[in-house]
Amino acid sequence: MVHRTGCICCGKPLVYLDHPENRECMYCHDTHMTNDVCEDGHFVCDACHQLGADDAIEQYCIKTLEKNPVALAITLMQNPQVNMHGPEHHFLVPAVLLAAYCNTTRELQKKGNLIRTARERAGHVIGGACGFLGDCGAAVGTGIFISLITGATPLSHLEWQQANLITAKSLETIARHGGPRCCKRNTFLALEAAVRFVHEQFSVEMPTDPAITCIFSGMNKECRMKDCPYYPGPD
Repeated sequence: MVHRTGCICCGKPLVYLDHPENRECMYCHDTHMTNDVCEDGHFVCDACHQLGADDAIEQYCIKTLEKNPVALAITLMQNPQVNMHGPEHHFLVPAVLLAAYCNTTRELQKKGNLIRTARERAGHVIGGACGFLGDCGAAVGTGIFISLITGATPLSHLEWQQANLITAKSLETIARHGGPRCCKRNTFLALEAAVRFVHEQFSVEMPTDPAITCIFSGMNKECRMKDCPYYPGPD
C-alpha cells in the first residue's frame, strides 16, 4: 500500500518530539532540526517534501549509497510526487540504475553528471510512448543507462550495439506481458532485464530482489492482478 498521509515512507503516524532533534533526511541525507518523525524514525525534510518528481529522483539517486536498483525504485515510487503512471518513470529507470551501478563499481565521482544527463535525455521521451510510439519509456530508460555507462554515440560500434540491445531486450520483455500499460510493472521488468544484462555484458552484479512484490496495485484501476508477475494477491 502507498501512503499519502502520515509518513510518506511508511504511512505510520508522525510523532512530535518534546525537543527538536537533528535527524538525517532519508531522501537528501542532509541533517536538519525537526520536531517530528514517524513511529519508525523516518524523517523527510521540508525541502524534499516540496520537490517535484524529477527533482526528487535526481537528488535521491545522487546522494544514496544503495546498490539495489529495485529498492531505490520502490522508495522513490512511494514519494507522493511520483504518480502511479507518468513520464517520471522514464527518468526513474536510468536514474536508479546509474545510482546502483556507480555505487556497486565505486565510481561515485561520475554519478551526479551521469544522472543529470539521463534526466535531460529522458525528458525527450513523451508520455504515452508505450501506446503511441510502441516504445515504452521504461525500456528507453535502460538504453539511456547503457549508453551513459559505455559512452555510446551514434558513431560507436560495440557501445551502440549494447545500448540498442538492452532497449530491445527490455521492450520485448515488457511487450510479452501485454497491456494495458502499468508504469510500475514495466519499471520492474525493465530493471530486472538491465540487471541481468549488466551482469552478462560487464560482469557487474547489482543486488536485486529475488521476488518483487508490488505494493501499488490498489492505485491502478487497470491492474491485471494475477496476470502480473508482481501482483501480491489475493484476486
